[in-house]
Amino acid sequence: MKNIGTIELEGMEFKAYHGCLEQEKVRGNSFTVDFRGELDLSAAADSDNLNHTVNYADIYEIISYEMSIPSELLENVAGRIVKEIEKKFPQLVSFSVRVSKKKPPVDGVAQWSRVTLYH
Repeated sequence: MKNIGTIELEGMEFKAYHGCLEQEKVRGNSFTVDFRGELDLSAAADSDNLNHTVNYADIYEIISYEMSIPSELLENVAGRIVKEIEKKFPQLVSFSVRVSKKKPPVDGVAQWSRVTLYH
């Protein structure tokens, strides 16, 4: 019997240089990334073996690396993260990646701008 379950990494924080404006490219901004994935956790639930699941540290490493590469669009950052996770973890049934920029440069009050991609 399959035990489809969810693994999550929420609130990963990064200083990064994503954005279209010159000030964003120079000063940077605070970003958070959230990951949520679904997969069959039957083997891990029975074995207590890390090899039977997705290692959170590997997910974090992918996200951290992609966040270090400046992009103009959050869509591009999230898309690169999705592609790399998809390549490394084909056992994921589905997953999502949400990239959030703190206090985006808009003419008014906005706490976050966010992009979420689903696979």
